[in-house]
Amino acid sequence: MAYASAPDDLVLHGVRVLGFPTAARVAGRYGLEAGPTGETLLDFEARGWVRQLSFGGTAGWSLTETGRIENERRLAAELDGAGARDTVTRAHQAFLPLNHQLGAACTDWQIRPGPADPMTFNDHTDWRWDERVLRTLTSLDSSFGRLCGRLARELERFEGYASRYSAALTRARAGQNAWVDGHDRDSCHIVWIQFHEDLLATLGIARGADS
Repeated sequence: MAYASAPDDLVLHGVRVLGFPTAARVAGRYGLEAGPTGETLLDFEARGWVRQLSFGGTAGWSLTETGRIENERRLAAELDGAGARDTVTRAHQAFLPLNHQLGAACTDWQIRPGPADPMTFNDHTDWRWDERVLRTLTSLDSSFGRLCGRLARELERFEGYASRYSAALTRARAGQNAWVDGHDRDSCHIVWIQFHEDLLATLGIARGADS
């Protein structure tokens, strides 16, 4: 049976992984109750682990440096308590080549080199170019799903990444381009970034150190 994280641990971890989320978003991601999640965040704020900020009228939570350290301490204890360190380490190594493919595909989604400018913005009028990108994202779907499945069998909190990626890909293939890399939704790219951050936090690896 997969190891189930404590609700308090999920709340703190959710702030890191989701990136400037509301309490409701953290609760929704992990199937927690919204009220207690908000209360936990206020408690963490009093401890100096999180802070609530507002940008352009949008409010959300972020980790402080102390909170990041506490998050990684809890994750390390969870990892060893679940006996899942080897599994997560192997999953991270298997993820790296997939991450390279995803990064290249998202770059191609945003930029389509032209004869006069190699950095021409992709206006999505060349369906062959976009279809090639979507084929890459589709080919990653099954590999990503298997990887997430192995992790979820050890740590329950890794559930959901594969299904969210697949759902975004379905919408993207139906012509809803924002579901490839939109920042205001659970797009393929956003889900991927969150998964990567989850791996890094779990193993205590600094962002960029595995590139």
